[in-house]
Amino acid sequence: MRLSKEIQALVGKEIRLELKQKYVINGILLYLVATIFVTYLAFESVITPETWNSLFWIILLFIAVNSISKSFIQENPARHIYYYTITSPQAVALSKIIYNLFLMAILSVLSFVFFVFLMGNQVVNIPLFLLALILGSLGLSSVLTMVAAIASRASYNFSLMAILSFPIVLPLLGALMTISRTALSGPDWSGMGVFIAILLIINLVVIILAYVLFPYLWKD
Repeated sequence: MRLSKEIQALVGKEIRLELKQKYVINGILLYLVATIFVTYLAFESVITPETWNSLFWIILLFIAVNSISKSFIQENPARHIYYYTITSPQAVALSKIIYNLFLMAILSVLSFVFFVFLMGNQVVNIPLFLLALILGSLGLSSVLTMVAAIASRASYNFSLMAILSFPIVLPLLGALMTISRTALSGPDWSGMGVFIAILLIINLVVIILAYVLFPYLWKD
């Protein structure tokens, strides 16, 4: 019960901090719109469903890295010490993941809407594609949040962040692209249960690892 109250308070703090620093979210939205618009200018009407699928997830991955990498940058060490005295490290880790999940879900939907507006709608099975967006948002938020916490203990070494996240993000993106490729090809859900299960397992394992290992990072 106490953990849930701490998480709720910390998520509220993240939202208030984001609203206070509007230039950060505005910069991310500008990056999103500009990247998709440049892609539209490059491909115009000659894009295939396979290219559409690949470009969408590449853009979403870069948006995720740019938006989640700041999870621990915007807070100075003194504030971390203050949190250490009033809350548990598990609450800090889970609140970061939950907030980044909300942020990624919003950015994913906006990316999809703007992508469809400029590049055309190649998706046949909308419910399956939206499920991939939700699972992808959860996966990217949990993986990149944990890696950002590790990078913050190495003076925000983003090369380290890229190296550590690559082995986990690669199978995650592979499963996501397979599901979305099926959503682009037709309304059939057959064979998707395995890939959905893979995504759920990856997400669950990363969240459990964050819950168990973050206290050791927090004490460092």
